[in-house]
Amino acid sequence: MPPKAKFSREEIVEAALAIVREGGAGVLTSRALGERLDSSARPIFTVFRNMEEVQQAVFNAAKALYREYVQRGLAEKPAFKGVGTQYILFAVNEPKLFQLLFMTEHGQVPELSTVLPLIDESYEQILLSVQEGYGVDQITAEKLYRHLWIYSHGIAALCATGMCHFTGEEIGRMMTEVFVSLLKNRESLV
Repeated sequence: MPPKAKFSREEIVEAALAIVREGGAGVLTSRALGERLDSSARPIFTVFRNMEEVQQAVFNAAKALYREYVQRGLAEKPAFKGVGTQYILFAVNEPKLFQLLFMTEHGQVPELSTVLPLIDESYEQILLSVQEGYGVDQITAEKLYRHLWIYSHGIAALCATGMCHFTGEEIGRMMTEVFVSLLKNRESLV
């Protein structure tokens, strides 16, 4: 009979997520996790096979938290601006988790036209918010989304790395200025 788990899967993931939030993904080790749980590392491996499985669970927990931000953004008016603002707020409030999800090198580099559906499970909802909110076709919505994501990702990366700080008002104004400019010149979008 396998040994009884000292900690639940949720307790281990919560502790691992706290470690990553504080120091980044690079500091998540079995030893650090054991110390956080006030234990040895051994009980972790009665629930998880290895640290890669723990890291994947932390990644999934970070994605779930990010999805909450997206849903808040989609509930705002206008929804698309809300999503962009929430993306940046996620970077401000959870810089290490933002770095884990959106600033980690990937083995296969996707084309720009396919990156958003790969990194954001809410892609279809966000795309629909552009189409419905601004009365544009799917192709135009995809182009607007892509351009605004590049812009908001730049702001978010600056915030997540501590390079710059923006107020909520500044973020809202910048997002509006760029979006309005793109919308006015949508025929020239690439």
